[in-house]
Amino acid sequence: MSASPNLVSEHTCFGGTVGFYSHHSSACNSKMKFAVYLPPQAKSKSVPVLYFLSGLTCTEENFMVKAGAQQFAAKYGLMLVVPDTSPRDAGIPGEDEEWDFGTGAGFYVDATVEPWKSHYQMYSYVVDELPSIIAEHFPAIPQKQSIFGHSMGGHGALICALKNPDRYLSVSAFAPIVAPMRCPWGQKAFTNYLGSDPETWRAYDASELVLTAQYNRPILIDQGMEDKFLSNQLLPELFEEACAKVGQTLSLRMQAGYDHSYYFIATFMEDHISHHAAALFG
Repeated sequence: MSASPNLVSEHTCFGGTVGFYSHHSSACNSKMKFAVYLPPQAKSKSVPVLYFLSGLTCTEENFMVKAGAQQFAAKYGLMLVVPDTSPRDAGIPGEDEEWDFGTGAGFYVDATVEPWKSHYQMYSYVVDELPSIIAEHFPAIPQKQSIFGHSMGGHGALICALKNPDRYLSVSAFAPIVAPMRCPWGQKAFTNYLGSDPETWRAYDASELVLTAQYNRPILIDQGMEDKFLSNQLLPELFEEACAKVGQTLSLRMQAGYDHSYYFIATFMEDHISHHAAALFG
């Protein structure tokens, strides 16, 4: 039995509550933080869980403050869970020096290279440790869980679902990094967290994983066409090609006029929550 997470603050929202929590993570060997939105339905019964993984530089707060998701989670009766994007204050030299690596940039992988591997175990944290905490301390239905995310977190959501097709009943993403082996952000992170052998990177690349995952559930991706990272970092066409090769159902929606921001995320939030609700209540 894990120790109860510490409630840092709580706020009423659309008839439910947003709570911010901290706890000691055994996976990351450090303090970690997460946020939970409990819809009004959770006052009387257990509810399905929808995890959101945030992007570079974000904390557990960005999504809860900016995405406008709580109103739709309340409408459909879903719990929202948002972890921080990395350990913080781990004491690793240089951890705070770059915005796209280290603090706020855990990339949802289990690092295998020193000095990062002693704390940066974000994949295990998201897939194993955090769901166990949610199941034990919150009114969740553990066998009904789904996942989505944005940018680096979209990458995280896709790899978590593709590597665990029986665990996540649905997956979606906003502007995800779908081919990290072939973009500067991913190459930088993977080299430092996983080592210099690209063969070891395939286990965390959605465009590689989808070729063998047999996920067999529809994937929804929204991508802004005015996103400044579209052509050099996000590369959705590579994931689209990989899905087509193996017959994976993909709805890739290229949205004219939208950029990489939370304005974009908020615009299409209900579509994504509806996508997950259909799977979680189906």
